[in-house]
Amino acid sequence: MTLRRIQDLEVDQKRVLVRVDFNVPLDDGVITDDTRIRATLPTINYLRERGAKTILMSHLGRPKGQVRENLRLAPVARALAMLLGSQVTYIQDIAGYEAHEETAGLSLGDVALLENLRFDPREEANDPEFARELASLADCFVNDAFGAAHRAHASTVGVTAYLPSAAGLLLQREVDALSHVVSNPERPFALILGGAKVSDKIGVIDHLLERVDSVLIGGGMANTFLKAKGLSVGRSLVEEDNIEVAAAVLQRATQLNVDILLPVDAVVADRMSFDAEATVVDIDAVGDDQAIFDIGPKSVELFANFLGSARTVVWNGPMGVFEMAPFAGGTRGVADAVAASNGFTLVGGGDSVAAVEQLGVADRISHISTGGGASLEFLEGKSLPGIAALQEKE
Repeated sequence: MTLRRIQDLEVDQKRVLVRVDFNVPLDDGVITDDTRIRATLPTINYLRERGAKTILMSHLGRPKGQVRENLRLAPVARALAMLLGSQVTYIQDIAGYEAHEETAGLSLGDVALLENLRFDPREEANDPEFARELASLADCFVNDAFGAAHRAHASTVGVTAYLPSAAGLLLQREVDALSHVVSNPERPFALILGGAKVSDKIGVIDHLLERVDSVLIGGGMANTFLKAKGLSVGRSLVEEDNIEVAAAVLQRATQLNVDILLPVDAVVADRMSFDAEATVVDIDAVGDDQAIFDIGPKSVELFANFLGSARTVVWNGPMGVFEMAPFAGGTRGVADAVAASNGFTLVGGGDSVAAVEQLGVADRISHISTGGGASLEFLEGKSLPGIAALQEKE
């Protein structure tokens, strides 16, 4: 299967409908992180340079098929205009009369943004009629929304039935980077997993365990593995129904000669709070009244030593409760270690990406994925509907 790419699509002076992922964080109408908007600029500029009339569409939040004033895309249109240094026509309609009128009035090289797709319940239902209405606005379709590629919606899958379709530059970069680590990684290959639950990442472990040389586990999910090894973790978060799953992973890793690295020390406290009194203890000395909220400095050093020799590194999930200062050191330490790697590094997942951004080392990461759920599903070996719809048989 080959991915159809924008470079192979006839876009010069055409009306091009582009699915982007502008699902950005808003605080009282102000965008607090424009990473996803900036990530689409290469595709938008590619189209502008070719005189295309670019019609962007995206979702924002979860309006559940209803119009919600606080989830309109007007702030996004303003932010995009600032980044492009040119006007962006914000259309307060999706595929109705106003959308047709406004897009018909676009000049060559112009950019427009339709209203929040999820204001219409037919979007998430992948309704064929809604997909046809969207398609009627343009001559061809480009999907550049990797963050929504795991959703079979009208704007990601349905519209491809009605228009010549291809992947945008961002979607191509994501697929190429993730395909590289799944299918052709340079060894040694280190996989770093964090976050709260084993259940969220077990699919990734199952799919990649035969491909990696080491798995470094932190975050709340490490507690379940520690308990599977017979260690006491006090009042820490543990998925009791996944202890046997964790034990099976440890056994399979041993059979495959894969190193599973768990924390050797931890940052503990009696509660999860910004003002908690955090202390560092060895992993076998966690008190019954204590809970683990981060990996400790010895664990960071251990992980960093393994990462130093790795030629491929994939990181998804924080090492602790990263949003709280007392429990952020582990995630920051791992971010530093990943950035220092001489191999190919791929970072995905909100807190992992936030860590490398906050530390100012994002430019030292080979690829930062814009899609949390989508990148996880790709690493699990699943077929993503939005990508499958752009593939053709060779």
